[in-house]
Amino acid sequence: MKLSISSAVAAYVRPGSSVEVRLAGFSAAEGMADGDRLLLLFCLSKDTEPAIRSLAVSLLKALPESIVNGYRESPDANPIVLKAISGLFLADPAISEESTEESVDASDDEPEELSGETDPDGEQVVEESEEFLSKYKTAQIMGIAEKIKMALSGDKEWRSILVKDSNKLVSGSVIKNPRITEGEILTLVKSGSPNDEIMRLICSNKEWVKSYKLRKALIENNRTLVPNALRYLATMGDKDLASFAKSKNVASVISTMAKRLLLNKKK
Repeated sequence: MKLSISSAVAAYVRPGSSVEVRLAGFSAAEGMADGDRLLLLFCLSKDTEPAIRSLAVSLLKALPESIVNGYRESPDANPIVLKAISGLFLADPAISEESTEESVDASDDEPEELSGETDPDGEQVVEESEEFLSKYKTAQIMGIAEKIKMALSGDKEWRSILVKDSNKLVSGSVIKNPRITEGEILTLVKSGSPNDEIMRLICSNKEWVKSYKLRKALIENNRTLVPNALRYLATMGDKDLASFAKSKNVASVISTMAKRLLLNKKK
């Protein structure tokens, strides 16, 4: 059975399309009509490149339920696509809308300053200060509910303490604090220590991941999910791609894809 796709979808999956073009399809999918978005991800899930297939499957599984159901109810729904997406959601019924909200500016080839570098709370946290130590000691006797409340509303010192809490509800609440700055987020990602929940929350914030510096730091952090890292990799400039291609500190799939992207740019 033939699969009919629009010209918008075909632009990224035509035979002979470069890896770079196919990767660009992931960013383009975000702005497409629901049906085209699903079909583009479906086509990319059949790609010959394992990394692209993996990323497409992950994004298909993360599509909002409204998009999936809308396609299922469409009179033009293709049986092959229906079978594929049904298999995906049977294997993993949890459909998260949050993870599809990421938005990456693929035209951002040069590092820019983070817009939130200026910290409204003032200077850097001094962990040896009397005030910090007092808050640290207080945190040791606080209950989970109290910690979550403080994580959501506390100042920079409280955020610095509670983001390291072993309870993911507490540390994750720090990331939801409206006073947290992009500078703090960048420092946190560069530290290499955030837990999986913190990394998920950071990657799902579409404003933060517009920052070139943050995307680069996320690629460098081994806790970032590979599909996300590959997506950000497609937005890197040549200098950083070359660095990732030679790096032994990132997953092999990332360094391999960086080499491929560089080769495609030279063609």
